[in-house]
Amino acid sequence: MSTNTRELGMPTLIENETLGDNIALCRELGLSFIELNMNFPEYQIDKIEDTELLYRRADEAGIYYTIHLDENMNIADFNPLVREAYLETVRRTIEVAKHFVELKDKYGCKEQPVTINMHMHHGIFLTLPDRKVQMYERNFAEYLASFQYFIKSCEEWIGGSDIQIGIENTDGFREYEKRAIESMLESEHFILTWDVGHSKATKEADVPFLLSHRDKLKHFHIHDGREDPPRCHLALGDGKIDLTGRLEMAGECNARCVIETKTIEALKKSVEWLDRHFYKGNPVISGS
Repeated sequence: MSTNTRELGMPTLIENETLGDNIALCRELGLSFIELNMNFPEYQIDKIEDTELLYRRADEAGIYYTIHLDENMNIADFNPLVREAYLETVRRTIEVAKHFVELKDKYGCKEQPVTINMHMHHGIFLTLPDRKVQMYERNFAEYLASFQYFIKSCEEWIGGSDIQIGIENTDGFREYEKRAIESMLESEHFILTWDVGHSKATKEADVPFLLSHRDKLKHFHIHDGREDPPRCHLALGDGKIDLTGRLEMAGECNARCVIETKTIEALKKSVEWLDRHFYKGNPVISGS
């Protein structure tokens, strides 16, 4: 099993009101990185563009960052003004991430690029008497053209920088989304993020698709979950996921893992679970 499974990080937590609070907790738990969540007001693009401050604070703590884009990001929106705003946000986020590559090389695995994580926006649907119609499925050619432009733009923005964009599963990929994702995965700048809790809550509906692109699985969101009733973001050990199997796969894929619980208590419990049940008393971070 790859020791890179031990390169673990945490999300920004709502209980931590400042970057300093998150950094202090990251250090306390012996984790390697923080995934900055752009859904939070304090991590909007204008805030994280203060890269000198973010770099200095992480460097002092011996950690690095990955980034989670706003979950509402919709680069295929039919409104060109909205679409351009999201594209510009991605462009500026990539510029921020370029400042984090050196941190990642100092305190993380040099073979794993800085990850910018994204969700697929399902778009709107209309309810007819006998069915629901997804507008992106109805206007698929226009939808796919937006992604082709997105791919080309990201390739230009990233250039030779050690950055990749991870596409995360949430509540089940739609068929039209899978076709767009496959277009993105043809580019070296795009990878897959396997959120194991989300896939459990959707009865593993996305697992066949994810495993069919196993060579692209480079980022994991690890939390426990259940199918009935659907639950995720539980502390490790509080659900029904084969966590050992998922963590071992992350190691085989040379992927980093975010312990994506939502509370400080659940995060601490999860790190303790890893130490007892997965690393069996060895340090959570191998240091290798």
